[in-house]
Amino acid sequence: INERLSSVSLEKFIKDDVPRMPGQIRTSHDKALAEVLEEILPEAFAVCREASRRVLNMRHFDVQLIGGIQLHRGGISEMQTGEGKTLVCTLPAYLNGLTGKGVHVITVNDYLAQRDSEWMGKLYNFLGLSVGLICSGMNSKQRQESYGSDITYGTNNEFGFDYLRDNMETDLKDCVQRPYYMAIVDEVDSILIDEARTPLIISGLPDTRKNEIYQVMAKLAKQLKKANNEKDKSADAHYYVDEKARNVILTDAGIHHAESLLKVKDLWDPETNLAHHLIQALRAKELFSRDTDYIVKPDEETGKKEIVIVDEFTGRLMEGRRWSDGLHQAVEAKEGVSIQEETLTMASITFQNLFRLYPKLAGMTGTAMTEAEEFEKIYNLG
Repeated sequence: INERLSSVSLEKFIKDDVPRMPGQIRTSHDKALAEVLEEILPEAFAVCREASRRVLNMRHFDVQLIGGIQLHRGGISEMQTGEGKTLVCTLPAYLNGLTGKGVHVITVNDYLAQRDSEWMGKLYNFLGLSVGLICSGMNSKQRQESYGSDITYGTNNEFGFDYLRDNMETDLKDCVQRPYYMAIVDEVDSILIDEARTPLIISGLPDTRKNEIYQVMAKLAKQLKKANNEKDKSADAHYYVDEKARNVILTDAGIHHAESLLKVKDLWDPETNLAHHLIQALRAKELFSRDTDYIVKPDEETGKKEIVIVDEFTGRLMEGRRWSDGLHQAVEAKEGVSIQEETLTMASITFQNLFRLYPKLAGMTGTAMTEAEEFEKIYNLG
């Protein structure tokens, strides 16, 4: 490859062939795309290197060309800070940008995304490719235009939340992203390993009517009686506690008694979700103890009493943390404090699942080898 790079007639290529290259690659069938890109790799890298020298006054070293090949083939290029990761990225980004399918370059913050899109954008524009930037504050139209570019820069959060919003759209024309093709991730160990299971969540408006349900269920929980064990079949054995699973199970007697008190025919009706709320109220009653699992303290700003979780391992207060799935509201109702509205999760995805959607994935880092096994196992990155 290095010999072919050296033998390319750059003057002829830049003058005659570069303007036509994007159109030629875009007419290729997907099936043959990998072979076509591999075939033109030496010429494309040579052109990119020469164009970089002319436009940016920066020329790729041989070791950077090797890093570019590794990225193009779906691997991880290990380079320390200061070794030109930004410049190395231009090689596979240009080559794959020729397909017109869109290359996403993922950075860790908006500043780097904007800096690199403007800095390297001069090179891409010289080579006939369009460059887009995704950053906070952009509207849907601006995002559509940026995602329509040959190469798009942005942060993992921006790409992730746009994916979630697109999946909530009812009309395809309102989606801002197009089908994924390739992502090149900077600081890949941080994004794909350290934050792999961090969920991106879009929450919806809460149902304020639920607050009344929590209060009703807290009162009902006080009226139900605990069984001695799961084999207790007495008429007043309404539920038993599974300490190991941290759960409460209603008995048949308990279900009938609850339905009678609530004046409903079916406690398990999915439309009302009453059984779920009752079980959470019983869990709050039996499994969560004041001054052990949580404390009741006044809010520093409003003065209103609130439930603050106590970390079971360290004993420290976990300010701002809340139990999910209505449990925190059940504890609030149990203690008689103001019930904070439950937020509804409308859409969610982890970074791990997001980046596995890309047919081609590559990354750059300074510490990749320490996570090599995880990269190979989870993302098929070598």
